[in-house]
Amino acid sequence: MHRLYAWLRGHPMVVDGAWAALVVFLSLVSNISSEGWHRIGYLVITGLIAGLMVIRRRWPEVAVAGGFALGLLQCAAGIQPDASSVGYLVFVYTGAAFAAQWASRTALVGALLAGPLTVLLLHSAEGDNPPPAHGWLQQVFVAGLLSTPFILCWAWGRLTRVRGAYLTELEDRARRLERERDAQAKVAVAAERARIARELHDVVAHNVSVMIVQADGAAYVMDNSPAQAKEALGTIASTGRQALVEMRRLLGVLRTADTAEEYVPQPSVEELPELLEQVRTAGLPVEFSTSGTPCELPRGVELTVYRIVQEALTNVRKHGGPNVSARVAVDFGDRDLNVLIEDDGRGSTDEQLANGGTDGLGHGLIGMRERIGMVSGSLDAGPRPGGGFRIRAVLPLKASR
Repeated sequence: MHRLYAWLRGHPMVVDGAWAALVVFLSLVSNISSEGWHRIGYLVITGLIAGLMVIRRRWPEVAVAGGFALGLLQCAAGIQPDASSVGYLVFVYTGAAFAAQWASRTALVGALLAGPLTVLLLHSAEGDNPPPAHGWLQQVFVAGLLSTPFILCWAWGRLTRVRGAYLTELEDRARRLERERDAQAKVAVAAERARIARELHDVVAHNVSVMIVQADGAAYVMDNSPAQAKEALGTIASTGRQALVEMRRLLGVLRTADTAEEYVPQPSVEELPELLEQVRTAGLPVEFSTSGTPCELPRGVELTVYRIVQEALTNVRKHGGPNVSARVAVDFGDRDLNVLIEDDGRGSTDEQLANGGTDGLGHGLIGMRERIGMVSGSLDAGPRPGGGFRIRAVLPLKASR
């Protein structure tokens, strides 16, 4: 049924043709007893009305002008209205809803004249003498009554025109908002990638500095202490592999010339307690727990954990509502590091989730997914059962080669 409705909306001339055929049928039935020139006149008027009904949405101005002229011609020829005269109501509606302004005004004039002309046509057909004074008032009342359906059709058409313009404006606004949202999301991704690039620069610089120091030390003790030199070379190898992993993660991060800012040391997992203390001072109660055996983490993973917790708690403060509290749990596994941040507030709205969870500054779910993707991790974010919001990140501890 939906497909049929959509097809009919895409082929309006088919619908109008069906209505025109119905009008022709009703006109033939009502004039089956007519003979001679009257029958020919009815057939001509009915055929022209049906033809204008078929083309009314493709050429509305032609339909309105043709219908107006045809109505005057019918009155001049003395052809009384029949079932085909319903088409004039359609032309009045068409002029008000779809045609140009001049055609809409013409349709309104036709609607106002329809009643008086019909009364004059019927009166002339009866051949009566002029009615008495009180009869004129009756004729005026009947003329106004006959014009009422035409005026209502014209008003309905104007309402359709206004509604269509309003819907078109809403669609244009929705498209503009969608384009702006996509542009903001792209800007957020670009800004987040640039920030990740700056942070990973610090990681790679640290590893390369360690390699240089160990290489200089190995060269110095090579002759006197081969064991220390061998240990230094092992450190260089492991550090170089870790630096290579970080460099591979750095590839693909797009940066522009205006993002070249001063590189500064970035926070690590060890600074999480200080971050949580700052959040508590700001008025958000946070419970912190760790499990498993803590181990040394790659710098990229440490930065990712810190930033995820920081941005998640920021979102809790912005969207959690009053009297909200949060919990942060870090679990050191054998192969993965699990980070859980959840709250008991009202959570993000459906609109915020549909927009990628951004908070307007590029921080949010978009930034979290970018960060976790850089370290080959996974992110699961969504509402908690019973209320609140939950973010769970799984970060691999083994550097992939």
